[in-house]
Amino acid sequence: MTKGADKESGGIDWSQYQTGGFFDEMITEKGGARKASQRVIKYLGKLSREELESRRVAAESTVRDMGVSFTVYSDGENIDRTWPFDLIPRVISAKEWEQTANGLKQRVRALNLFINDVYHEQKIFKDGVVPEYLIKDSKNFRPECVGINPPKGVWAHICGCDLVRAGDGKFYVLEDNLRVPSGVAYMLENREISKRVLPELFETNNILPVDDYPTKLFNMLASVSPRKVRQPEIVILTPGIYNSAYFEHAYLAQQLGVELVEGSDLFVDKDDCVYMKTISGLERVDVVYRRIDDLFLDPEAFHPDSILGVPGIMRAWQAGNVTLVNAPGAGVADDKVVYAYVPKMIEYYLGEKAILPNVETYLCDDPEQLKYVVENIEKLVVKPANESGGYGMMVGPHATKKEHEEFRRLVQENPRNYIAQPTLALSTAPVVTGPGEAEPRHLDLRPFVLQGTDLSVTTGGLTRVALKKGSLVVNSSQGGGSKDTWIIAEGGAK
Repeated sequence: MTKGADKESGGIDWSQYQTGGFFDEMITEKGGARKASQRVIKYLGKLSREELESRRVAAESTVRDMGVSFTVYSDGENIDRTWPFDLIPRVISAKEWEQTANGLKQRVRALNLFINDVYHEQKIFKDGVVPEYLIKDSKNFRPECVGINPPKGVWAHICGCDLVRAGDGKFYVLEDNLRVPSGVAYMLENREISKRVLPELFETNNILPVDDYPTKLFNMLASVSPRKVRQPEIVILTPGIYNSAYFEHAYLAQQLGVELVEGSDLFVDKDDCVYMKTISGLERVDVVYRRIDDLFLDPEAFHPDSILGVPGIMRAWQAGNVTLVNAPGAGVADDKVVYAYVPKMIEYYLGEKAILPNVETYLCDDPEQLKYVVENIEKLVVKPANESGGYGMMVGPHATKKEHEEFRRLVQENPRNYIAQPTLALSTAPVVTGPGEAEPRHLDLRPFVLQGTDLSVTTGGLTRVALKKGSLVVNSSQGGGSKDTWIIAEGGAK
């Protein structure tokens, strides 16, 4: 640790770092570095303040040069903002990650079996494991999907599971994102930025790679093609440049070497096949990685006034002539009320105990649990069943009395649409807050799981961090930022 006069020029003075009683990803309660983080902590402590600040500035410049941005909708305007990146990586040991990845694979297998069951025999309801009314009342149940058999029986090909670490140091699943999960491009860009501004640490640490994700994604998409051709035609369907995740759509198309298309670029012919309009004529499309919500996907089947989708694409999918990734209707399991039953699904379909636990969840449609939520709302996080991006939720301890009353009214008026969870003591990690200064901030983690012929999990994922002191909201649209996530193999050194 740097002392006295050296503090003016020394790097981060870890002796001043206070965890505040939370589980910290990098620093123990006693102030020492966790085993997997030791080389990183030591290195950042040795860098001079000037050097550390220049690396931070370099990271910001790199983000701008690479054009990494996201869109915020504010007051009816679309505002492009530079991606907020924190220099200090989040470090997890490979041994711990292996167990976590196994838990994620187990979860996604069960979720896909559940979705398939929902649209076929519905055995899980008949056997009383999950109440049937949850699906009847679900905004994401699609009657158009009943009886459909997608290739390999996979509905949710790409899943982004949000993990949090609580005070006990264990990972818990906070929610499953099965409709149009986003964020993976930022995971890949975070790694590129880290390599540029902290190259020495990549030479001295055995940091497991994430840059194989585009290859794995392409192979997964090709594996679910309905036509057995050597080079299936794969496209990414985007709502267009005004979508908040457009950067990611364009980035992934470029990384995969596939066409980025809008609805008007595709056409369904009388043979119920999807074709892409090109300068040399129509080309048949085998797989559509769609980044458009179900209800805007096909004006023939859903919203008739949608100009984002492709008329007839549901017909083509139902006929087995094109694969839609993720499949329409997969969102039936992307419901925070259904989420509460995933451990039971794992036992029911796989005959196994859940490796990764859920966060304790109160279902407001149960009269006893509703009573508890109403009486303890100031202590709880209340979430709507189908919102994403942190919208529509209330963090009880940080909310006003007026907001408490508003949410009491909302959960009592529409109990099926709300769940509540304890306000977790979310884990923290160091964030650069000034020249040579670091403070703890709360964070979560979104790994991505791919399922086609094979099942794979990213080595780490997208770490989102609440940049505001004391805040638990990590979403970039609401003031959050991000870090690179390093899974470091045993021993740490290369």
